[in-house]
Amino acid sequence: MTEEKNSAFPIFPMPMRGLLLLTGMYTFAIGAFFRYFGQDLLKWLSLDPAFTAISSSTALGTVGMLLGFLIFLSAFYPLSWRYLILAGIVGKIVLALWFVLIFMPELDWNKRTIFHLVFNELIWLIPLSIIFLRSTQVKKYIDSRKEE
Repeated sequence: MTEEKNSAFPIFPMPMRGLLLLTGMYTFAIGAFFRYFGQDLLKWLSLDPAFTAISSSTALGTVGMLLGFLIFLSAFYPLSWRYLILAGIVGKIVLALWFVLIFMPELDWNKRTIFHLVFNELIWLIPLSIIFLRSTQVKKYIDSRKEE
């Protein structure tokens, strides 16, 4: 009976922490690009050399940098700080919606904007969601073991 319980023990492996660190650093870097090189980045995303951006990308970049820091921080105590992983998931959705609603009317859809939206914002939702679910399972298991 003891062996069955041990085989069902959910673990939180180190690669998941590494993915949290990578996601946090990547999100922070993309946020820094928008914050400090926003006008040039928007010009590059537009595919039009004469493009002049109306929207300011400083706020998007600042939120992205803060979100990246929170995701990075969650890697140190992923079971206790599950809410930071959840904040990362919600934040990635907010950043994607912000980009689509505020910047896309000016930029127009092209291969660069689609690449940014998919690979810099949306694709990270998959590992973040899996990591959040695993941390919830492990925390629930640990709490159930404390009650016994």
